[in-house]
Amino acid sequence: MRKNKIHNAIALAFTGISLSLAAPLALAQEAEETAVDTQNVEKIAVVGARGAPRSVTSSPVPVDVLSAEDIEAVAFTDMNNVLMTLVPSYSVGRQPISDGGTFIRPATLRGMPTDKTLVLVNSKRRHRAALVSIGGSGTQGPDIATIPTAAIGSVEVLRDGAAAQYGSDAIAGVINFQLKENTEGGSFTADYGSYFEGDGDQITITGNKGFALGDDGFLSISAEYSDSEATFRGEQYCEDWFCVDEQSEQYIADAAAMASSVHDSDVVQPWGQPDTSGTRIFFNAGYALTAEMELYAFGNYSESEGSGNFYYRYPGNRTIEDIRLEDGSIWSPTEFFPGGFTPRFSGDVTDYSFVGGIKGMSGDLGYDISGRYGYNDISYTLANTINPSMGNESPTSFKPGDLTNEETQIQADFTYDFNEYILAFGASYLDESYEISEGGVDSYFAGPYATSDPWGFCDGDAASAAGLAVIGTGSTLNCADSDDAVYTVVGVGSNGFPGYSPDYSGTYSRDSYAVYTDISGDITDELFAQAAIRYEDYSDFGSEVVYKVAGIYQINDEIAVRSSYGTGFRAPTPGQQGTTNVSTRLPDGFPVATGLFPAGGDVAQALGAEELLPEKSTNFTLGLTASFGDLTLTADYYNIKLEDRLYSVSTRDVSTTVVTDPDADGYDAYQNYLALSGAGVSGAESIGGVFFFQNAFDTVTEGVDLVATYKMETTYGSTMITGSINYNDTSFDSDPSEFLDPEDIFDFENGTPEMRGVFSVTHSYDVWSAVARLSYYGEYENVGSDDGTVIDAETIQTYGSEFMFDIEGSYLINENLTLSVGVRNLFDSYPDPTINGDACCGQVYDSGSVVDWQGGYYYTRLAARF
Repeated sequence: MRKNKIHNAIALAFTGISLSLAAPLALAQEAEETAVDTQNVEKIAVVGARGAPRSVTSSPVPVDVLSAEDIEAVAFTDMNNVLMTLVPSYSVGRQPISDGGTFIRPATLRGMPTDKTLVLVNSKRRHRAALVSIGGSGTQGPDIATIPTAAIGSVEVLRDGAAAQYGSDAIAGVINFQLKENTEGGSFTADYGSYFEGDGDQITITGNKGFALGDDGFLSISAEYSDSEATFRGEQYCEDWFCVDEQSEQYIADAAAMASSVHDSDVVQPWGQPDTSGTRIFFNAGYALTAEMELYAFGNYSESEGSGNFYYRYPGNRTIEDIRLEDGSIWSPTEFFPGGFTPRFSGDVTDYSFVGGIKGMSGDLGYDISGRYGYNDISYTLANTINPSMGNESPTSFKPGDLTNEETQIQADFTYDFNEYILAFGASYLDESYEISEGGVDSYFAGPYATSDPWGFCDGDAASAAGLAVIGTGSTLNCADSDDAVYTVVGVGSNGFPGYSPDYSGTYSRDSYAVYTDISGDITDELFAQAAIRYEDYSDFGSEVVYKVAGIYQINDEIAVRSSYGTGFRAPTPGQQGTTNVSTRLPDGFPVATGLFPAGGDVAQALGAEELLPEKSTNFTLGLTASFGDLTLTADYYNIKLEDRLYSVSTRDVSTTVVTDPDADGYDAYQNYLALSGAGVSGAESIGGVFFFQNAFDTVTEGVDLVATYKMETTYGSTMITGSINYNDTSFDSDPSEFLDPEDIFDFENGTPEMRGVFSVTHSYDVWSAVARLSYYGEYENVGSDDGTVIDAETIQTYGSEFMFDIEGSYLINENLTLSVGVRNLFDSYPDPTINGDACCGQVYDSGSVVDWQGGYYYTRLAARF
């Protein structure tokens, strides 16, 4: 018994959250001694104690343990969608027009953004993606879509703050992906599906193969290929200021030809998911050197690409404008794009990592010493657009630049077994960098038409000598007419996404180290407790000490109460400190170049920004667990207070219109222009808005998770019933009005459903099995205001609750082959259409909604096991 306990400690001590006992390969000799029936093993959890395993219902904090079978039963291959389907407090939306967010989708856990959730693979920190979301919380977290489902043995979701155990980021919780450890056999799955609308065809091919490395090791290799076509859920661009259908027949024909050639649609402004494809490979390996020591390694390589669209540009929208060329003639971008144009934005994402280490036992001391390297890069391209400031000399495709995130970490973890208690302690060193690589010159070049009268044709209201010369050649130049094309000022850089210039390129880096200790054990037969303390020191943000205590009291054999309290600390990432972006937004239908600048840089400082500070949190949970035979219940209340929350300020207007009266409208906008111009921003005249990240306010997020499972065995087969509900509410704990306008304040507190539920029934009988799942989304509200200040009943839209029903049936053809057919969103449900001021330009549904607006989807899947 003593030996088994030590070997379990090797496998579990550094897991960090939880795992299923179905597949421990820590030591091959031990594995050969014990055969485990994986269908009847109780799920257990380490939940931060880094010690003895705990069952899910007896863990001191809430944990979801998802098996490979749970994951395979979900009709998604994108890991974001898998988790959203199975964990109600996990949400992810689809932004159809969102720069890099089109390709890497940020998610939330318990209402907190991705960078407040720590992601682990095999209990080791997963590196961040290169994308920093340019709005809201400026999220920069790992891209879990790079993890193929075929590689996963189980997923553990710790729904509790755990920064004291795992470090910065673990404010809302921890997600740990345990890779498969099979020494033989494998799987192959081919999946094809399409939406009811007849678009969005998707094919996914996944596979896994296990190999034995001698008698004492394993190598498990998993791969995935996916290809997904675009969907179209919008309508033709027709607004008060410009309606495609009301133009001339020739213009309509030209616009249709543009739409067909650029994005294979019959509308100029498509709304839907982008075209995406990707190849992903993971490996996991281990080798037992002795009965007490094991080498291990795992890593990945993935390449993916996607293409989406920006907003449609029509003549006279401040982008397609007449300008006067050097010879005095008038030129318009319609000569390039007779039907207007819709920029096409593409991104190539490369991601790879390697982790290696050695772990084992020396007497009662367990050790795990490891190193890891992670790399993620996004390379942008932009087509079907122009650099307006270059006029007729502009190309129509550009390379705006690349974003790269790199991380290197060395970590040492130890445990010591005191029989009744497990002491864990360790240290780590992390070096991380974020690089913005310069784009092609044409993508950021400020051409002559970025300024008024670039060729000096006019001297006041009269023509200069140069102006008289072109008039003499037949030019219609009229310097006395303020509307003459000679005075037109247009935007700088590739329209839609100007490239990164040398001024805004560079590398932001830092290093940090941490030490921690954690102790856990049974204080009495009824009470289990744990405590942890951690010290972290960052080269750019100084040091901090955080702690956590947690415990569970078993009232009787069936019922227990549990609680935890902890503090957290999250230093803004190098990407959040350094990212810069000029993109196009569409207030009132007019494209406006809007610039995001680093809070610590000269530009944002000139606009009143302050240096970023760390975010600090306190996390409290109180829960009840119950187990009555085949019925298990958990109910957990949580309260997360976040101080100095990082958030982007509401966009601040910029205008070249001279306003000198501080009390007059437009004064602040003119001052912002002067600040940009004074800071040397290229093309400041064409920028219409600016914003930056700040530690803007404090928030309180609180809610309740309810989870129930019931298993039945009858003569007609086995049935598993699962129900889970999440209630989540976030409110301000300080006055945010200095940083957010009234519209953003309202949407922050009301813009997502407070209630979310997932209910499923799985039944198997002989060679047949079926899964039925109901997803519920509660009501939420959104305000659409013309200027961001008017909040009244006419501008607020309430989106009703939605139910979406999935069903799948499977047939076991033989012991190796299974055929499945199913439907997601069987009744083709959609959220309410957007009808307030946020509806514009071909959009039908709220683009930021976590409620899916793609409609029904049917699929078939052939799975082989060997």
